[in-house]
Amino acid sequence: MTVAAPHAAATALGTELTWGGSLAVTSDYIYRGLSESNGRAALQADLHADTPQGTFAGAWASTRDRALEPGAGYDFEIYLGHRFDLSSAWNATLSARSHYFPGATGEVSDDFQELSAVLTWLDRWTLSASAIPNAVRYWYYRRLSRSPAGIAETTGQWLIGEGLFVTAGAGYYRSSGTGAGRRAATGYAYGNAGFAFERRRWRLDIGYFFAEEQARQLFPYPFARHRVAGTLSWRF
Repeated sequence: MTVAAPHAAATALGTELTWGGSLAVTSDYIYRGLSESNGRAALQADLHADTPQGTFAGAWASTRDRALEPGAGYDFEIYLGHRFDLSSAWNATLSARSHYFPGATGEVSDDFQELSAVLTWLDRWTLSASAIPNAVRYWYYRRLSRSPAGIAETTGQWLIGEGLFVTAGAGYYRSSGTGAGRRAATGYAYGNAGFAFERRRWRLDIGYFFAEEQARQLFPYPFARHRVAGTLSWRF
C-alpha cells in the first residue's frame, strides 16, 4: 500500500493533455499487507495522461516473484478515472482499475477489476473505499473461487522538516465469502508507519509494515507481519 498520495508531476503536451509518471525500486513489493515479491526487491513504473478537466488514464507495472500464485513475474494494471476539485484543499477521485498477471502459469486466471472512490485533503491525507466484484478467494494455498471484496484505506503524511515527512497508513480488506466454514466472510487489517524524504523529483520512503495473520487464509502470499521496506522513486 502507498503511504502518501503522489504529487502531480507531468510534462505538458499541447494544450489538452499532460503526461507524467514515475520509476521506482523497492526492497519489498508490499500490497495491502502482503508481499508480492516474497521479500525481494522489485522494479516499478507508472505512465499516465491527464486532461485539464480532471480525467486521467494510465498504466502501472511491477516485477514480482514468479514462484507465487498465479506463477507470473509481473503485475500489470491499467486505470481510468476522474478527479473532482471540491475546493482549494479538497478533491475527490473516482476510478476503475484492471489488474493483470502477464505470463501466468496457473490454469485459472487471477486477473480482477476494481472500482475506487478517494477523498484527498491537500497532499497530506487520503481516505479511500474500493470494491472488487470478482476478487479471487484462497484458503491458504488452495484457490477456492471468486467473491466480492471491499477495501477501506487511509493514509497520511506530516511535514516535520525540509522535505522530511512522517508517514502512516491503515486498511482493512473484507471478503464477502461464498458459504460456511473456510468459504465464510472474513477479513484482515494491515498498515504501515515510517518516514519519507523528498528532494526535487526524488522521494525515499522507509516504512514498517504489519498485517493480521488472517491475511494468510485469504491469499497465498507472505504477509507483512513485521517487515521494514524502502522505496526510492523518481517522478517525471
